[in-house]
Amino acid sequence: MSGDHGQGDCQVNSGSKGNDTQKHKDKEQRHKDHKKDKEREKLKHSNSEHKDHSEKKHRDKEKLKQNDGSSEKHREKHKEKDVDRRREAKIKSSHGDKPKKEKENGYARDPSPAAIKSEPEEDDGFYPSPQRHKATKRDHDDKEFEYKPKKVKTEHDKKAKKRKHEYEEDEVCFDVKPKKKTKVGGKKSLKEEEKWKWWEEERSTDGSKWRFLEHKGPVFAPLYETLPGKVKFYYDGKPMKLSAPAEEVATFFAKMLDHEYTTKDIFRKNFYKNWKKEMTSEEKSKITDLNKCDFSEMSEHFKAQSEARKQMSKGEKQKIKEENERILQEYGFCIMDNHKERIGNFRIEPPGLFRGRGDHPKMGMLKRRIRPQDIIINCSKDSKHPKPPQGSKWKEVRHDNKVTWLASWTENIQGSIKYIMLNPSSRIKGEKDWQKYETARRLKKCVDRIRTQYREDWKSKEMRIRQRAVALYFIDKLALRAGNEKEEGETADTVGCCSLRVEHIKLYPKLDDQEYVVEFDFLGKDSIRYYNKIPVEKRVFKNLQLFLENKQPEDDLFDRLNTAILNKHLQELMDGLTAKVFRTYNASITLQQQLKELSCSDDSIPAKILSYNRANRAVAILCNHQRAPAKTFEKSMQNLQTKIDEKQSQLSAARKQLKAAKADHKASRDDKSKRAVEAKRKAVQRIEEQLMKLQLQATDREENKQIALGTSKLNYLDPRISVAWCKKWDVPIEKIYNKTQREKFAWAIDMAENDYEF
Repeated sequence: MSGDHGQGDCQVNSGSKGNDTQKHKDKEQRHKDHKKDKEREKLKHSNSEHKDHSEKKHRDKEKLKQNDGSSEKHREKHKEKDVDRRREAKIKSSHGDKPKKEKENGYARDPSPAAIKSEPEEDDGFYPSPQRHKATKRDHDDKEFEYKPKKVKTEHDKKAKKRKHEYEEDEVCFDVKPKKKTKVGGKKSLKEEEKWKWWEEERSTDGSKWRFLEHKGPVFAPLYETLPGKVKFYYDGKPMKLSAPAEEVATFFAKMLDHEYTTKDIFRKNFYKNWKKEMTSEEKSKITDLNKCDFSEMSEHFKAQSEARKQMSKGEKQKIKEENERILQEYGFCIMDNHKERIGNFRIEPPGLFRGRGDHPKMGMLKRRIRPQDIIINCSKDSKHPKPPQGSKWKEVRHDNKVTWLASWTENIQGSIKYIMLNPSSRIKGEKDWQKYETARRLKKCVDRIRTQYREDWKSKEMRIRQRAVALYFIDKLALRAGNEKEEGETADTVGCCSLRVEHIKLYPKLDDQEYVVEFDFLGKDSIRYYNKIPVEKRVFKNLQLFLENKQPEDDLFDRLNTAILNKHLQELMDGLTAKVFRTYNASITLQQQLKELSCSDDSIPAKILSYNRANRAVAILCNHQRAPAKTFEKSMQNLQTKIDEKQSQLSAARKQLKAAKADHKASRDDKSKRAVEAKRKAVQRIEEQLMKLQLQATDREENKQIALGTSKLNYLDPRISVAWCKKWDVPIEKIYNKTQREKFAWAIDMAENDYEF
């Protein structure tokens, strides 16, 4: 058509000024034909030829194609694949064939970069027509770097159907940086753009966790920089210059000066003892009393640094962000079995002072700096091994595919082994979670038989069997942890079921109109207090009385039982059964039962979410997942209450306006007043919904003030229960799981349907 148009223009321009009327009529007819052709082509090719038809643009694009070196090849391809053969023949016969062909190819490869970038990210279901996409992919099969974005666009188009019924953002994407243009060919590409559905693949049966593993190793804490000369340490009122090792440890104490830890005797005693080890002989002879040490200038220096970080400009913050992103891309990912996987904790913890939970006997001790010679690296033999920092070497490089860690070292406080592991969203972590919940589901099938058996064991003639049966009853009914044995004085005085002492329970034959009540009061994991009064069965109560006979408060309640004995017995009852499986089973089954009781189809989304949180809260209470109220809790509740008050005022005003609008309509009875009434009514409904949402939010926050919902949600509740509930009650999955949690539970989101039963 552009050829016809150009030809017509040539004829008009080349003719003499004395052309007759017939010639003008011919020209008009040609223009009409051209216009009709243009309309037909517009419908047929989805607006693919609406760009500027100027000769200059054709010449520019001709040059671009010649530079590419493959214009003839593309023209041939386009001729062979064009849908409308007749039109092509007509165009080829015209004088303007070449510019037309250039225009088609020019358009196909000339979308704006912004459009290409936005299509994969937005995922709004709007994609170019398949016909145009197909032609574009053909055109660019042999192209290099500059045409790659078009290919990305095509891949997303192919995925559109696959994502049709999935929740938005439920794809696991481990790549943090925006997708880069990549050259065609080269090394074998990693399958990182698509979600790795590892749960659809066959699992290894030989015990191996991976076949290939490559990573860069850990990122070490930065070396210590000495304090500026103006920042001084004082001893007995006089300034004193410390050696670098002693000064570094002193800064750890200075940074915690305002914390209650530094007021505790055990913390101060342990710190001083460890600090002396870092001093020179001269410093040891001078510094003999911690109470005479003045760390205040150091403390103020670090507070000023913290404040300066908060006052940084956007540009400075952006530089730090970019540097962190660079480190993440280099060290935060590994290659496992041809897939790019995110590493969980690739940074080595810096040295500092050990805090511990509760009244830990080792609080205040120095956590030493971890060096390359302390690190054991684990990777494939055939991988590119991580390089240690210059001038150092690793403790060892292993190639053990039976374990999942990438690096390990032994910390100096408690002698425990620390690991660098994969992110919770990785295949290895996901497989472990899936297996954990499947084991709990197997327990569901035989839990009635196990309960019958331990009830029978309450009457056993052997004391060890009775103790084992009562302990198992508590683990099942109260979701208590088993309680591992610990060396005395090494850790905080925390206990579990098997390590309960006489002092931790009290028996009441009758209490508050209930019979056979047991009162528990002890410190559980992380020094969190467990306090509960629970009525038990008569035979359990009688057995407890028997266990308490002739014992002192510090004696073990179950003196013929430990965790190893209990878990050995559980293995005999069911393969893979441990005390923790009971905890997982009872948590998941409680959530499912509570959701059935609390959910209502007539509820709004906020009301359904409140029901979910209440079900989750029941589990958290069962598992004793407590937390201290946040320091900002009262302030945030006041702010929320202010919003509620403002919304109530808005509602009151909106109702008055609605009443006035109804009165106007009653008087005038015209369409304008009727529309005004409808608008005011909708405004009232909208404000009512907003107010209800805020009120539900306030209720939810108040109820969750001292309960930690996250622990059970991430570790004890089968995620398929939550996913199925969301699908059944039309609640967006984003309301229950945030992005990180959706990545962690991608396997559950993909496989669970709305009829899933734990």
